[in-house]
Amino acid sequence: MVIDQVKKILSEEFDVPMSEINENTNIETDLGADSVDVIDLLMSLEDEFQLEIPDEAIDEIRTVADLAAYIEEHA
Repeated sequence: MVIDQVKKILSEEFDVPMSEINENTNIETDLGADSVDVIDLLMSLEDEFQLEIPDEAIDEIRTVADLAAYIEEHA
């Protein structure tokens, strides 16, 4: 399931237990991601799901659910 893979990657990237990440987790405010963290995260996701996430899509992705939905639509 995409959401579980996304949560696993977020857990690894931000050193946060998977149990603390849910669909409503905000990537910036809850996980403390800055712009460099977001770029690293996107590169990991692009490798994992074999897709490209354009810069303009990044502005619309705020939560784990947003991210999973984007991947499901474009993978």
